[in-house]
Amino acid sequence: MEKVFMRRQPIALSLIVLMLVAGGGWRWKARSAEARSATSAAEGATVSARAASGAGGTQLVGVVTAQRRDVPVTVEASGTVTPINQVDIRAQTTSTVRDVLVRDGQTITKGQPLFRFDERADRANLDKARAQLARDKASLADLQRQYERAKDLLAQKFVAQSAVDTALANLEAGRSVVDGDTAALQSATVALSYNEVRAPFGGRAGAVNVWPGSLVQASATGTPLVNIVQIDPIAVSFNLPETELAPVLDAMRPVEGTKAVPLEVQAMLPTIEGGPARKDSRGGQPVDAIARGRLSFVDNLVDATTGTIKLKAEFENGAQKLWPGQYLRVRMTLRSMPGVVVIPQAAIILRGSDRQVYVVGPDKTAQLKPVTLRYTFGEMAVVDGVDAGALVVL
Repeated sequence: MEKVFMRRQPIALSLIVLMLVAGGGWRWKARSAEARSATSAAEGATVSARAASGAGGTQLVGVVTAQRRDVPVTVEASGTVTPINQVDIRAQTTSTVRDVLVRDGQTITKGQPLFRFDERADRANLDKARAQLARDKASLADLQRQYERAKDLLAQKFVAQSAVDTALANLEAGRSVVDGDTAALQSATVALSYNEVRAPFGGRAGAVNVWPGSLVQASATGTPLVNIVQIDPIAVSFNLPETELAPVLDAMRPVEGTKAVPLEVQAMLPTIEGGPARKDSRGGQPVDAIARGRLSFVDNLVDATTGTIKLKAEFENGAQKLWPGQYLRVRMTLRSMPGVVVIPQAAIILRGSDRQVYVVGPDKTAQLKPVTLRYTFGEMAVVDGVDAGALVVL
C-alpha cells in the first residue's frame, strides 16, 4: 500500500504544475492583446490629429492672379433728375377761358398756342386807343400848320414873336399827346396779347387745370393753368462730400497745351439688392449706364451744415430715359490709372496701418509681402508691391 501511494503522489504534483503553466500562458496572451489594442488606439489618435492639422502643417488655399490693366478713378453719388427749364403757366389778365388747345401730358413746341381767353373787352380797348391816336395825330397836323403860318407872318412883320412862340408850344404839346396815345395803343396791344397763351419753350405739359368757360385771374399764387418742363436736354443734380471737391477741380483743369474738356458723368438706375439684373433688349447683356452726359455746374460754396457741395450734369435725353424728379445713381470719371496692378480686396491683410498679401512662390509656398494700397473700386484694389501675374492668396 505504501508503494502505491508514493507512485500516485508525483503524478498529482505534475498535473498541478501543468495547470499553473497553462493559466499563466493564457493570462499573458490576454495582457498582450490589451497592450496591442491600446497601442493601435494611440496611433489612430495621432493619425487623426495629423490629418486634422494637415500633413506636415500645410493648408489648401485659393489663389488669384494679379492683373495689370487701366483703371478709371470714379466717384459715385445719388442724384435727382431736374429739368433745365420749367414754368407754371398762369393768366396775366382776368377773363374766361375760351379755348383749351393743350392736352394732359402733351409734348409741345416753343410758341405753340396753349389757351385762348375771351378778348372782346381788350379788343374794344385797342380799337379805342387807335381812334384816339388818329384824332390826336390830326390835331398835331393842324398845330404844325399853325406854327408854319405863324413863322411866315413873323417874317412879314404881321405878328409878334410871342405868337410864334405860342404856336410852337401848342405844337410840342400836341406831339406829347400823340406820344401818349402811341403808348396807350401799345399797352392795349399787350393787354390783348394776354388773351392767347403760348409755350415759352418746348417740353412736356403736365395736368391741365382749366376748361372752356373757367374764370382765370392774374395772380402769382394758386393753381397754374398748366406746368411745362423741358425734357431734352435735361440735368441731374447731385451732391459730393467736400473731400471730393479738390479731385473734381483738378480733373476739370486743362492739361498744359490742351483745351479743358467737361468731365463725363454716367447716370445709372439703382438696383434692388439680390434682384434680377437689367438686360439690354438688343443683346441680352446687363445694362449699366442708361445715359452719358457732361458736368455743367459746380456750386460756388460748400454747404456748411452737411459738408457737401452741389453739382449738376447735363444729358441729351431724346429717348426720354431720364424723367424729372427721378432718383438715380451717378458715376463721374475723374481720371485714369494706366497699367496698374489689380487684386481682390479680400487678399489684403490689414495689420494696423500696414497692408500685406501672401504671394505663392515657385516652390508652392506662401510668402508675406507688404503692399501699398492706392485705390479701391468695388471688390478690387490697385496696389504697389506685387508684380502682374503673381499668384495672390485669398
